Amino acid sequence: MNFALLEKVFGKDQNWHGPCTVITQGNAAVTTHGTDSLMGGGIKQYAPRVISGRIMADAVCLLPESQALLILQQQKLRQSTGEERVQQLLTVADTSHVMAIEFPDLGTLALLGITAPMVRTPKNRKGD
Repeated sequence: MNFALLEKVFGKDQNWHGPCTVITQGNAAVTTHGTDSLMGGGIKQYAPRVISGRIMADAVCLLPESQALLILQQQKLRQSTGEERVQQLLTVADTSHVMAIEFPDLGTLALLGITAPMVRTPKNRKGD
């Protein structure tokens, strides 16, 4: 991804920015579909693993001088005691291997100097 475009979106001031999905070259993320479990007789059944380049980030920070993107993921893990613990995973990615960034809203368009498109709302079929 073009580094100048990343600077427009994330700025040069090394601040953390909200949630997004970072798409990288290669197999950067492993996710599970379902949960691992113990079957009868102590046999372990593992949920299927999916390997992709999509990293669901809770926060990202651009380091302009080193052309790196810090990607922070937070996961809530439930202990066997019922207590929840937050595990944080920090990934340092080379910006030349970042292919795309997905944002959950259109607020980022303003940083690029673009206005949001008009969104069509569904019409009430009874009163057309």
